[in-house]
Amino acid sequence: MADPIMHQEDGYIVLEADRPEQFMTAAELQLKLEKLLSSSDIEIPRELTKFDLMSEKASYLRDNYFELDIGENKFLQWYVVRLEK
Repeated sequence: MADPIMHQEDGYIVLEADRPEQFMTAAELQLKLEKLLSSSDIEIPRELTKFDLMSEKASYLRDNYFELDIGENKFLQWYVVRLEK
């Protein structure tokens, strides 16, 4: 049986072209993805067409992908991090 810690997250490290890495909460990343997905310049993965709401698309993307192509020579990547206390 998998260790429950494998499904815990404290946040995300977010990488963008020409920007320093950022630490974001799940809610912050969700909002960022929603804004990007609503942009007409972004080609979204085909899998997301099955969702009607932008929030559903962003959640699915956040939980099932780790990278989004956001234009020529631009990208957005995110990785789950767990912080020890």
